[in-house]
Amino acid sequence: MHSIIEATAKNLSKSKVLLEQLTNSQLTDASISPYYSCVGSHIRHILDFYDCILKGENSGEIDLTARERDVKMEQDCEYASINVDRVLTAVGRLKNAEKKVTVIDDLGAGKVALPYTLAAVLAQANSHTIHHYAIISYILDRLHVKVTDASFGYNPTTPVKENVSIR
Repeated sequence: MHSIIEATAKNLSKSKVLLEQLTNSQLTDASISPYYSCVGSHIRHILDFYDCILKGENSGEIDLTARERDVKMEQDCEYASINVDRVLTAVGRLKNAEKKVTVIDDLGAGKVALPYTLAAVLAQANSHTIHHYAIISYILDRLHVKVTDASFGYNPTTPVKENVSIR
């Protein structure tokens, strides 16, 4: 398996571990300012991103603006966990990470089509996932929910402070 696929699977697996620790009430709590988003909306958004990749991988055209936005993933830990498994299985089946693809996205000035490799868009998705994990960590901290994975929400290149243990 290509290393980006392994890294993607390892990082995305953190969603499943997190979902096993949360209640549906914690998943849906949108009481934290300034954005009032819930953990579930971030998990759903992460999976939407991967679903766009998986949906377009065969055709070679990945449209990151064509998200399904399955709201049930925001509300039900078990349902979200099943979808994490589904995406993990599909990512594990990817074979040609060097395959050339076209990625369509809206970067703020309308849709653009850009040349990528599958590995590049998976790397983007992996970084995007870490970014959302950081937001999730912030929300959970404010909800007084302890995240058991000390590396959750940290990019592997983040300098480690002496009082923070990141594995």
